[in-house]
This record gives sequence, structure tokens and C-alpha cells, in this order.
Amino acid sequence: MSSTGYATFDTTLAKTNGVLKQIEESYGWPKERRNRSYAALRAVLHALRDRLTVEEAAQLSAQLPMLIRGIYFEGWDPTKVPVKMHLDDFLARIHDEFPFEIPDSPERLLGITVQALRRHITEGEWKDIRASLPEDVVAVLP
Repeated sequence: MSSTGYATFDTTLAKTNGVLKQIEESYGWPKERRNRSYAALRAVLHALRDRLTVEEAAQLSAQLPMLIRGIYFEGWDPTKVPVKMHLDDFLARIHDEFPFEIPDSPERLLGITVQALRRHITEGEWKDIRASLPEDVVAVLP
């Protein structure tokens, strides 16, 4: 890993690369497909962010590595959330934002991506997020 010369940046870069690598390994994508793992992360983060209340979205963001937090907030308009989405709408949102063919299903893309993020989210916060989502969405989360 290249060093930025600033420990905080090096740490967030390493954590972000770890999440992307976990997504790639789960799908069997080579590192050369990093753009796919990034797109999966971005699509899932944005769907979650827009389904949560402003308060819950902010609480989740506080636990994300700094670089992932930037991806999470990219393009966010807190005056337009929460967007009421049940499972079909939630998965369609992920599918629409993922610019590649999904290898199997949006449910699996969601599950793999959330699983890669889980090591950065406390159990208490994860319970709060799950409590904020519709039951049909929670049913497909890891």
C-alpha cells in the first residue's frame, strides 16, 4: 500500500480497500474490477442512507471509515429523506445505481456489501438500522 504521508488518510484508505477487497473476494472479482466493488458499495450505501431518517443516517455515518463516509454522503439531500422504500423499491434503487450487470441478484449484492461493512458498525447501531427499515428489507440483510 502506498503511503500518503498522513496516518489518518493511510488508515481510512486501508479500511476502505479492505471493504472493497471483501466484496471482490465474495464475488470472485479480480482487483482489476475494483470499479465494480466501489459501485456496489456506493449503490448500497446510498439506498440505505436515503431510506433512513436524517438522525439515523448521521449515526451510521459516524461509524464508517472517513473515506467511506464521503461516499455515503455524496449527493445527499437531507431534506428529501427518508424515502419510503419496501424491498422491491430498495433493490430497484440498488440495481439502478449499479452501472454493471449484477452477477446474480440485487439481494446478494446487498448482502455481500452489507457484510463487508458490518465490521465497522457496532451491534447496537446495526440493531437501530434494522429497526428503522421495513421488515421485508430486514429479512434479506445478513
